[in-house]
Amino acid sequence: MILFPNAKINLGLHITEKRSDGFHNLESCFYPVPLNDLLEIIPASKNSFTISGATIPGDSATNLCMRAYELLKHDVELPPIQMYLHKMIPIGAGLGGGSADAACTLRLLNEQFSLALAVEQLEMYARQLGSDCAFFIRNRPLYCLEKGDHFEDIDVSLRGYTIVLVYPNLAISTAEAYANVRPQKPAISLRTLLQAPIDTWQKTIRNDFETSLFQRYPVLDTIKQELYQSGAVYASMSGSGSTIYGIFEQAVSLPDHFSNYQVWQKTV
Repeated sequence: MILFPNAKINLGLHITEKRSDGFHNLESCFYPVPLNDLLEIIPASKNSFTISGATIPGDSATNLCMRAYELLKHDVELPPIQMYLHKMIPIGAGLGGGSADAACTLRLLNEQFSLALAVEQLEMYARQLGSDCAFFIRNRPLYCLEKGDHFEDIDVSLRGYTIVLVYPNLAISTAEAYANVRPQKPAISLRTLLQAPIDTWQKTIRNDFETSLFQRYPVLDTIKQELYQSGAVYASMSGSGSTIYGIFEQAVSLPDHFSNYQVWQKTV
């Protein structure tokens, strides 16, 4: 069986406080976008895991997909599998690609082997793999709280808009992004701000990681401003970076030098 794990963008991201366990609480709207990896799982005589496409650092045996399989296998009976992952979502890009792959592994195993695990059970497993993973179980726009792994429904839609993703071939680790962040509870909740028309978001909705990361990597701020100059109604860094996205009212032609980056756009 095959699934196509998709990316996400963050519509705003506030780091509200540091937790006693060393993590941070946040508020953000995670929004799925149709930039996809490909994940295939079939029964086999022994476990194997093959990766193609974008290079993934580290040992494939510790990849989040195999960790998801081993985590589930600890509690339910699973046969050996052959797993194939083709990576299209950039690494260290703030798009949740690795988390999506892990969550889709759980979903695919659940469906393929008729495990009958409920959404809440799959989210429980996903939370053990990473803070973003649980989002991709439901995989719809959600208001995300705590570590980004607890959810409330939210009425936000980008239907009919064109989303442009610009990845400047720069990977930023989560640890690096959090190193210089200063938690602060906002005066107005992000949920409230997102209810306003999208053409007001430029002045009201922010990603807290931009403050420090734009200083360290000025190219990120340059891309954001160029997206606005190209007609974006809203532009921001996604997650902990380094992808900058723009939301446009229609398809757009971007500056020529953007061809040096990985660029994706689609009307959703």
